[in-house]
Order: sequence, then C-alpha cells, then structure tokens
Amino acid sequence: MKLKGKTALITGAGRGIGRSIALAFAREGCHIALAARTPTELDHTAVDISALGVTALPIVCDVTRTEDISRTVSTTLDTFGHVDILVNNAGEARFKPVYQLSLEEWTQALNVNVTSAFLFVQGVLPGMMTRRSGRIINISSVTGIKALPEQAAYGAAKHAMNSLTKSLNLELRDYNIAAHALCPGGVDTKLSQDAMPHRDKSEWMQPEDIAHTALYLATLSSHMAVDIISMRRFAGDPLA
Repeated sequence: MKLKGKTALITGAGRGIGRSIALAFAREGCHIALAARTPTELDHTAVDISALGVTALPIVCDVTRTEDISRTVSTTLDTFGHVDILVNNAGEARFKPVYQLSLEEWTQALNVNVTSAFLFVQGVLPGMMTRRSGRIINISSVTGIKALPEQAAYGAAKHAMNSLTKSLNLELRDYNIAAHALCPGGVDTKLSQDAMPHRDKSEWMQPEDIAHTALYLATLSSHMAVDIISMRRFAGDPLA
C-alpha cells in the first residue's frame, strides 16, 4: 500500500471529487479526516472508508467559518497526531457575467475556493515544517489557467489558488514539503450540475479520474516538484 500509515485531511469530502480522493487514498492504507458541511454525506463516506480497514474521522465544517476550520484542524491533530497530506477540495461556483455579480457572491467565491485553502494550509504547516515532511494538493480548475466567460469570480479564486501553490513550493522546499494544484476541465459533479445545468456532461471526466491523479501526486518522490497539472477530456468540447 502506497500510503500505509499516512494521514490525510480532505475538505469537501462528502461527495464528488473529495469523496473519490478519500476513497482512493484509503484503499492505499491512508487514514482520513473528512471535512464537509453535510453530515449525512460525511457519514456515508466515513462508513465506506472504514470498510477499507483504515480510520475515518468525519468533521462537519463550513469552510467560510474560520472557527470551523480551526476546530477541524485541531480535531484532526488531536485524533491522528499529525497530517501528512492536506487536500483542499472544497469549492463553490456561481457562473454569471461580471456586471451581474453581487459583492456577496464575489466574496463567497473567494472565501470558499481560496481563503479556506489558505487557512487550512496555515493550520497544518507548523506540524509539517517540524517533521520536515508533507504534501499539499489544491484542487483548482482550468479556469485558474485561462479565462472563461461568466466565470470571473470562480476564475479569480482559482488563479489565486494556483499562485498560492507556486509560492508554497518556493517557500517550503527547504522543509521537504511539496504543493500541487490540479486543474481539471469539466468534471461531472453536483457542483457542475448546479452551475451549468444546460451543458451535456455525458462525456465529461468523472471524480475518479481526478482522484487517480491526486493519488499520483500524493505518492510522488520528495525529490520531484510539480506545481500545476492541467486535465481535460481527451477530445470534444475544449471547455470541458
């Protein structure tokens, strides 16, 4: 098992990409702290992970609340003692033209998609730096690489996440801590269904595709540096 005995903290872990990453890591022997807003989804994922013979720790967490983030990190550390892998997956998308965006919607996009990642990183870094070991995987988006119409708020947040990832790699390389940003195009998840109900997603990537790549990053040699990986469907819609 590639991650036997390791511990991961994964946000947005109740469904979609976060759930798939949690299961992929658990199959490789990793203990998982699961953070998400919906208790029923968390509990369902925790049961499936426990069935794989590793420990699952479900924690209800609203990533827009700093106190929830602090509690999630402290509960994880109290339970497992340390975090080897942090996966910042929690996300939100409301797509509309810039002139229709409210300040509340703009702020929410930044808070959910990038400010929460910043706060979780700050929470786990002291332990990683002391152990001189750790890996941070940020689930970004193709909109963090190129602009797309009606995605100004989401894209701004994902561009910021990519920049955060690059800065972390420069600041933390002497501590043997690596950061990666995964930038997929269209993935068939509840988030994409809610944000783009009109789009045909029958041939889009699946959450398991992203989980496979996240597992690759989690098991990379510490001698390798990978800032950003862009993923898209092999053929067809260039925005997917």
